[in-house]
Amino acid sequence: MSASEDLLAQQASSYLGGPNAAYVEQLYEDYLQDPQSVDAHWRANFDALPTALGPDLSHAAVRDRFAQLAKQPKQAAAPIAVAGNIEKERQQGRVSQLINAYRSHGHHHASLDPLGLHQRLDLPALSLSHHQLTQVSPSETFSTNEFSGMDSATVAELDDALKSTYAGSIGLEFRHITNSEETTWLQQQMESQRGRRAFSAEQQRHILHKLTAAEGLEKDLATRYVGQKRFSLEGGDSLIPLLDELIQRAGQHGVKETVLGMAHRGRLNVLLNVMGKAPRQLFEEFAANPPAEDESGADQSGDVKYHLGFSSDVTTPGGRMHLSLAFNPSHLEIISPVVEGSVRARQDRRGDKAREQVLPVLIHGDAAFAGQGVVMETFSLSQARGFRTGGSIHIIINNQIGFTTSNPIDARSTLYCTDVAKMVQAPVLHVNGDDPEAVIFATQMAIDYRMKFQKDVVLDLVCYRRHGHNEADEPSATQPLMYQTIRKRSTLRTLYGEELIQKGIITKPEFSEMMKNYRAELEVGDPVIELLPPLSDDRGAERWAPFHQQSWLQDTKTALSMDVAAALATQLTTLPTDFTPQPQVKKVMGDRAKMAAGELPMDWGFAENLAYASLLQEGYPVRLVGQDAARGTFAHRHAVLHDYKDGHMVKPLKQFTQDKVTFTVIDSLLSEEAVMAFEYGYASTEPNTLTIWEAQFGDFANGAQVVVDQFLSSGEQKWGRLCGLILLLPHGYEGMGPEHSSARLERYLQLCAQQNMQVCVPTTPAQAFHMLRRQMLRSFRTPLIVMSPKSLLRHRSAVSTMKDITDGEFQCVIPEIDTLPAKEIKRVVVCSGKVYYDLLAARRDQTLNDVAIIRVEQLYPFPVKALSDALAVYPDAQDVVWCQEEPKNQGPWHRVQHWLKSSLQPTQLLYYAGRKAAASTAAGFAKQHAKEQAQLVQQALSESFV
Repeated sequence: MSASEDLLAQQASSYLGGPNAAYVEQLYEDYLQDPQSVDAHWRANFDALPTALGPDLSHAAVRDRFAQLAKQPKQAAAPIAVAGNIEKERQQGRVSQLINAYRSHGHHHASLDPLGLHQRLDLPALSLSHHQLTQVSPSETFSTNEFSGMDSATVAELDDALKSTYAGSIGLEFRHITNSEETTWLQQQMESQRGRRAFSAEQQRHILHKLTAAEGLEKDLATRYVGQKRFSLEGGDSLIPLLDELIQRAGQHGVKETVLGMAHRGRLNVLLNVMGKAPRQLFEEFAANPPAEDESGADQSGDVKYHLGFSSDVTTPGGRMHLSLAFNPSHLEIISPVVEGSVRARQDRRGDKAREQVLPVLIHGDAAFAGQGVVMETFSLSQARGFRTGGSIHIIINNQIGFTTSNPIDARSTLYCTDVAKMVQAPVLHVNGDDPEAVIFATQMAIDYRMKFQKDVVLDLVCYRRHGHNEADEPSATQPLMYQTIRKRSTLRTLYGEELIQKGIITKPEFSEMMKNYRAELEVGDPVIELLPPLSDDRGAERWAPFHQQSWLQDTKTALSMDVAAALATQLTTLPTDFTPQPQVKKVMGDRAKMAAGELPMDWGFAENLAYASLLQEGYPVRLVGQDAARGTFAHRHAVLHDYKDGHMVKPLKQFTQDKVTFTVIDSLLSEEAVMAFEYGYASTEPNTLTIWEAQFGDFANGAQVVVDQFLSSGEQKWGRLCGLILLLPHGYEGMGPEHSSARLERYLQLCAQQNMQVCVPTTPAQAFHMLRRQMLRSFRTPLIVMSPKSLLRHRSAVSTMKDITDGEFQCVIPEIDTLPAKEIKRVVVCSGKVYYDLLAARRDQTLNDVAIIRVEQLYPFPVKALSDALAVYPDAQDVVWCQEEPKNQGPWHRVQHWLKSSLQPTQLLYYAGRKAAASTAAGFAKQHAKEQAQLVQQALSESFV
């Protein structure tokens, strides 16, 4: 018999063999869930099972093995020590089960609701009788050394300790976590303090001071601006001491920057009492005076005060910390991935690969956290390679009610609003918002956990909303019972102040004086917290200063010298000698080598890679993210190559990286909204990185429309936030049906105004090359929306030469390329995108030498002068035809025709050629598509419009 079998036989032949097999089986179940939850000698028994049983570790196999070994002769080995008699040991096992029950389910009995309206779940597993412990002598003690800080206790003492630890003002959910190191750490944190940390008198006064600030601001605003919306924090006042503790403790851990994202509830309070915004600035915003025009004469539309962001620098025990509160629209949770992207950019800028110096803090509402899918998508990003930020602190201002929802059962299908966080095994600390000391303890645990384990953690601040959704709303119409209770309840500052007065920590006069002093500070108008002067370094505003008040019209040299272009091309096509490419990829790389030598015309994929290589060499990092970005959805890019024999990867662009000039290409998870928002956050933080989000097909961006509407198109006008993010949206009608033909170009053009975006439709590899370089080399940052190609990636006519790279620039308008006598031209067709090649081929086939074709490669800002100059070449051409593939009610026609008319010569008239208006983007049948395409081409080239 082996040593492991000997150990099992000893245990099995004890009184715990056959008749008590159910008990052994329960212990085994606990062991499978958390090995640390069972006693050491049982853990040793179960650890030995794989050796004894092999791969079959089912309950039946374990039970049979114990029964079998119990029948064998007892081995001559030292017996495992047991305490007392059989009944005592059975009771000892039940004590262990009680401990584990509280660790797993204690949160269900925790005192979390300040209003006392919600009943705790009736869980028998948390009762003594369920574990048959009611008959134990009150003076009899049991071993409790598995419970931190308690060696032995009576059942009554243990029951009290467990209730205090796991069913007090903090309810800890952590048994869904499979990492035993994490669960053991969380247990020890809770059990060593019995669920409640002791605070000094000085710390308690500091908590009261922060509660005074929280309440004092709301009372002051309510007095000054009666009836105005402010989305008060009242009822969730403990958020302010929570954030104060979070920032200070994060500083102790070495955090240098904290980026916060939150919706509008309590935002004004956070701005003043946490971020340090000057009260006088807030009061001016309440006066609703628009800002004066800037020096360029371009005024910003601005935004409501409870959407605005702010940044400042504060002192912590670990030194200076920079705070940033992100600007946020009313789309609530969309700010979460934006903050994560901003944090990742800051970490990359610092070279913070350990993800320890920049902390993301996300403040949510309970209904939004449970209801909005972007929350789940953001959690999915949290540990993914290209998006990790080292874990976020999630704080839920849990008002126990949504917008007007009267019952959580209508707001979600889960018990807790936090249950979505379990998908990444994040611990959840539910805490009673009216117990500020419990809130601080939970906060300390949360930040310590995040810094130790680099994972998300959730603080569920269970509180209430003293007013309605806004101050003009009457909530008792839909929640009469809740608001009867709320109106009778004293504020948290009052409750905590009375507690400290009873303890003799402060006096009543001191309590009153605190509020008077705070209101006086507000009256002065200076920041109510101590701020540090900003550093003059390369962070934040300093990095963006060169890009403000610039024009897209500035000249920018994007061409490369022939020597540089040839050297880059050679490096890109030279693979390691030990690398075996897949056969098709081998041909691609071989063709690219010929392109570099001038033996083949340059295709799209090679020109794009050459643009990235040149930017990397010039010191600009490149970040390319999409659902198939490395290879390219249409297998054109091949930015990552996989060895055909052993699968190891080679990134040709990596050889151009240097120090902090990195090349990052990520095949992202199947998300549009969160990933695009993440990249917006990254690009709006870091102006000198070429940041690209690529859709698999252009219409995939539909799932991220809120990012385009609320951030990309309007962020500069609302908040003064510049961003250079590029969206690559494959677009073109190739007969593949309505789903993936159109990137909805019309939607982007509808959003265009005040030079807020660029919308380009490049038709040659060289155009793509110069467009990408122009985005970085100009001192101008605005989002670039690219209707990128599909079939043109390999179209025989959509090619360029090395000379186009070394002599050219991005052309907003490309004139006629064939040699046609200008005076013989009777019609000019103007178009964008892939349809150009269909028009060109048809004109050449039909030798229509009286028709010229002009391409508009940038649709916004529209190049009126460049198009006008191109049209002026043909003074006898009276018909100017706009031709597009998209239906008439879609595509550019309705959005650009006023600019087209502005470009015409006095004798010219504008006409439309294209598909008729349609509800769907494209035909679902290939033959129908081909027929429509041929008709619109012929209409543009030869149909009479008279």
